Amino acid sequence: MSTVIIDKIKKEIAGLDTSSMPEEVGIVTTVGDGIAEIDGLKEAQMMEMVVFDDGDGKSLEDTISSDDALYGLILNLEEDVVKVVVLGESTRVKEGMRVLRTEKLLSIPVGEDIIGRVVSPLGEMIDGKGAIKTDKDMPIERVAYGVMERSGVNYPVHTGIKAIDSMIPIGRGQRELIIGDRQTGKTTVAIDTIINQKYEPKDSRPICIYVAIGQKRSKTASLMAKLEEAGAMEYTTIVATSASEASPMLFLAPFAGMAIGEYFMQQGKDVVIVLDDLSKHANAYRQMSLLLRRPPGREAYPGDIFYLHSRLLERSAKLSKELGGGSITALPIIETQEGDVSAYIPTNVISITDGQIFLDTDLFNKGIRPALDVGISVSRVGSSAQTKAMKKVAGKIRLELAQFRELEAFMQFASDLDDDTKARIDSGKKYVELLKQGQNAPVPFYKQVVAIYAANNGIFDAAPVENTRKIEQTYLEFIERDRKDILDGIETGRELTDEIVEKLNKSIKDYKDAHKNNYEVVE
Repeated sequence: MSTVIIDKIKKEIAGLDTSSMPEEVGIVTTVGDGIAEIDGLKEAQMMEMVVFDDGDGKSLEDTISSDDALYGLILNLEEDVVKVVVLGESTRVKEGMRVLRTEKLLSIPVGEDIIGRVVSPLGEMIDGKGAIKTDKDMPIERVAYGVMERSGVNYPVHTGIKAIDSMIPIGRGQRELIIGDRQTGKTTVAIDTIINQKYEPKDSRPICIYVAIGQKRSKTASLMAKLEEAGAMEYTTIVATSASEASPMLFLAPFAGMAIGEYFMQQGKDVVIVLDDLSKHANAYRQMSLLLRRPPGREAYPGDIFYLHSRLLERSAKLSKELGGGSITALPIIETQEGDVSAYIPTNVISITDGQIFLDTDLFNKGIRPALDVGISVSRVGSSAQTKAMKKVAGKIRLELAQFRELEAFMQFASDLDDDTKARIDSGKKYVELLKQGQNAPVPFYKQVVAIYAANNGIFDAAPVENTRKIEQTYLEFIERDRKDILDGIETGRELTDEIVEKLNKSIKDYKDAHKNNYEVVE
């Protein structure tokens, strides 16, 4: 579009002072693929929202407040033009259209009523239940809290998954990556974590945020139905984008989720945010950056892809007491190809997070669910994010499994092994069985402690491996029915006192005496 035509359009805009036009009003010169080039807007800021004017003569306030307002986000500031990504139907944007500055950085309206709802990255309610009352606008992008504004991570987020809570504990304020190939149960781990929060006391229960980045709408709907059925939607918000939406919306989704989380964190509350998944987020950012004509780097990703994810995940924190002591725990999900954790995006996110939960396809295909690879899964916060009770029983389980993995290669030669090695392999198999869990069936930490303590103290000795899960189930039913004071004591005190240990030892003996049939080989 020539300069003469642009000047002519500017002069034809009625009711505006043309001298102020270059700073506050721009003209769309080209548009395509959801990207608009705008002449003017010389005072514009990076990440500022602009609004497209359809030429009906409305004021800026009326244009912004209308239900069908079309926004753009400034992402490139160039010498002569600014480049804007259109947040909505880009087909509505035409060459010569007027663009108005809002002088506001992109933000999302939030309030207490957002809990239990499904929202878009722009804060629109998309679950058909109507609008909500909002308290304030939270910026989508902000600088993360500094070192002196944080405190140490020392309180657990219980996932309800025995293998994670015992060996790879997650603390409130931590960033723990969930990584693995497609169809290995990554989302299930995250959803089980959200469901398990219902077992936490109401006054300290975290608010959960699930961010669906480019997921099928049917998957998001079924996931919401699962959470509602489990009674978890009452403390959960879903930020949803579908695969059919433009890349800018997918790019904004995790930042919107983090902004909602910060609203609650600043009130001194704890938040758990699931980002599902950052592989799609990186792809959306690459697509958007290439359309903005930013130079491609490795694997065609832009040079700032690491910075994109680091400034997102650094916003999860455990705040100091002076700032209210709130926290955001981030559980980003990354999908690998053929288990390749050394690819570009996986290594980036691994280096940003405080540990990773690696789900292995081979283990999944063997029927070990969750398919957790204990060898390369790690939590860099470790036992400081465990209760005293779990810390006391969890030490042995990791050692037993590590020894079992080493001896696993010799299992096919079982007839030639000595008795000590056979016993270790048998014990390892029973621990593997103990750590198996059904989908969407999280176990509260006090039951986990009881089950693992019983395993460490010989409840499975002399029982066939295939009876392990049956013994665990019937033992926990026995404890809940006849010795409930043990569970209550661990739940409230969060440690294994001498009195509780004595009761546990007696319960193991009593169970073995009463359930001898569980120790017989079933033909």
